[in-house]
Amino acid sequence: MIGLSLLASLAIRAADPAQAADWRTARRDSSHQAPNPAKTSEAVIQVYAARAFSWRGVFGVHTWFALKPRGSDHYLRLEVIGWGIRYGQPAVRTSPYTPHAHWFGSRPKLLLDLRGELADALVGDVIGAASDYPYFKQYRIWPGPNPNTFTAVVARQVPGLGLELPATAIGKDFLTNDAILANAPSGTGKQLLIFGLAGLTLAAEEGLELNILGLALGLDLSSPALKLHGIGRLGAEI
Repeated sequence: MIGLSLLASLAIRAADPAQAADWRTARRDSSHQAPNPAKTSEAVIQVYAARAFSWRGVFGVHTWFALKPRGSDHYLRLEVIGWGIRYGQPAVRTSPYTPHAHWFGSRPKLLLDLRGELADALVGDVIGAASDYPYFKQYRIWPGPNPNTFTAVVARQVPGLGLELPATAIGKDFLTNDAILANAPSGTGKQLLIFGLAGLTLAAEEGLELNILGLALGLDLSSPALKLHGIGRLGAEI
């Protein structure tokens, strides 16, 4: 199952004309999914996922937060980036960069879109959880800590988000402080995990997920779908 799923993902990536061979020329323009901050006074919290660049995209996605506090005229983009850590830069980056930009050629998918009073109540908690991220100067593609580890850690700290991360978010199951039991990122269930390499998740939002060497395989019952590593969801969209 693992091999077939990844081969299918490889074929899909290879056939996608939007994929760039050079990161310097890869598409990074807006995907036009976030409301214009100049015309939107209410608070906004969004979470995006886009296929990782190059061969990494066969396996999984890169996730990030886009936040606009109430009354702000710009977004804050929060994410983990590995480039520059060896030169002293932090893994967690906060920037006013385009919240919904293509990620090196890949169009981002909107995973979460909260607005108004709920977003206003949670935006400070998200910023606070990001500042407390325990791997501020660490990055490892597999099994973590990586961008998806960061997104999952923040989601667990702010359960009001109700964020379900896709099966392709490798690193989301890497728990902090060598823990083996934690809340699911959505806050609707539990996870039993071992160093991000093996484990089991049972939650109302995530459904049943198995972690096999950092790759997720599962069944979503709330919005019926099969969840496959490399591919993602096969079934109802959330």
